[in-house]
Amino acid sequence: MHIKKIRKAVPLPPVEAAVRKKVVASIPAAPVPADVRCAALAALAGEVALCTRCAELATTRTQTVFGVGNPHARLVFCGEAPGADEDRQGEPFVGRAGQLLNDIISKGMKMRREDVYILNILRCRPPGNRNPLPLEAAACREYLDRQLEIIQPEFICCLGAVAAQNLLGTEETIGRLRGRVHDYHGIKVVCTYHPAYVLRNPQAKRPVWDDVQMLLAEMAKTAES
Repeated sequence: MHIKKIRKAVPLPPVEAAVRKKVVASIPAAPVPADVRCAALAALAGEVALCTRCAELATTRTQTVFGVGNPHARLVFCGEAPGADEDRQGEPFVGRAGQLLNDIISKGMKMRREDVYILNILRCRPPGNRNPLPLEAAACREYLDRQLEIIQPEFICCLGAVAAQNLLGTEETIGRLRGRVHDYHGIKVVCTYHPAYVLRNPQAKRPVWDDVQMLLAEMAKTAES
């Protein structure tokens, strides 16, 4: 599936812009072998690991948290930013919220964590687990866009308001965004509550279940066509 190139959120210096153009141009839009996508993701992860665009995040992080999963995943889960556990282990959604996400994937969707790809709006932990600042999200947007260009998913599930609002470029609340399918450059997007929110508010389990069932129904439609 071809994904249109997405306008960068912040201008890059000429040298970085030239490097990005060269890297993106080298990534085929048509389906390619998994090892090629793995290599492209690994190269991008190495670039992310050296990023210092956000001075505060670069000096307070333990390491960057790039993303994990199947490079050919039909479905990408997008959260907001790494937490303390993720910062320590270098993998997204590994704490209590991550365990709940694993349950959603395995018990609710009958899939494996290895079948999907998981990433965040930010690749560095904000101090104190605060929400990402707009400038931080904008600075990290290029990496998100390039990950999606490589993986070429059919579906994205945004976990929480921060992820949904940043990806879709809207200020609508998560309550208004969930319950319907959005389009993001040809990718179908479903928004639901963040697992951490569900842990604090068990009554949100039912809406999340409904959103997951809607997502599965959309995935089944595509698989049949």
